[in-house]
Amino acid sequence: MNFPPIIVEFLKTFWWFTPLVLSFGFLFLVHFFRSPQFKGYKGELFVRVTAWLHLSSTTYYSIHNVTLLTPDGTTQIDHIFISRFGIFVVETKNMKGWIFGEEHEKQWTQKFVNKSFAFQNPLRQNYKHVKTLETLLPVRPKTIHSVVVFVGDSTFKSPLPANVTHGKDYIKYIKSFQKKVLSNAQVHKARTTIQSNRLAPSRKTDRQHVRQLKKRFDPNTAKKCPQCGKAMVLRTAKKGVNTGKQFWGCSAYPECRMVQNINK
Repeated sequence: MNFPPIIVEFLKTFWWFTPLVLSFGFLFLVHFFRSPQFKGYKGELFVRVTAWLHLSSTTYYSIHNVTLLTPDGTTQIDHIFISRFGIFVVETKNMKGWIFGEEHEKQWTQKFVNKSFAFQNPLRQNYKHVKTLETLLPVRPKTIHSVVVFVGDSTFKSPLPANVTHGKDYIKYIKSFQKKVLSNAQVHKARTTIQSNRLAPSRKTDRQHVRQLKKRFDPNTAKKCPQCGKAMVLRTAKKGVNTGKQFWGCSAYPECRMVQNINK
């Protein structure tokens, strides 16, 4: 192959630069494939592919990576499957090791041989997703179902509810709902409402969501009530097992009784 003279001269002058670029490129790829972002994407891709293979697109309408506005910022839902049998809100976790946790615990534990890590109970995480859809959609709350899917080389070491699944088992759980609870018109309305209210899927939306999450978890940041949108105020428990501990309480109390832990 004959290159233009200017290209030949460039290659002669900067030949040493090529291995450096390749080395940095290789290191970048290694870092990317080990990053939490890639692990999350890989887990979500697994759910997309298995749903495409095992959930009929004429029965279950799927919407992925949905970011919706909430009174205190945004919430991001991995997957939503809409059908006449109900609306299924799916949270994906790509994790390894042993998983310990109970349905109502705030945190679960990921354990390896020599170390362990605490992470937020995904049922609590998905609770906000479900509540956001309950507010948005004109359907009965009991027709919206929370589903958690663990993918990767993980093993449950605690008895967990049926809606916490591993691998393709979420397909079986979704298909276990056989009673038609929504009309075709309601299914169509749910689809169009979610699509029209979601923020555009983009890196900008994702970055904005991450910034709002950091702000929400900052105990020094003013908060809005996720239930009514009024300001949250810092209070101190005066009785019970949490006496002396601070918590966030809605300023509209007693009309609104929403409370959050100081680290929420």
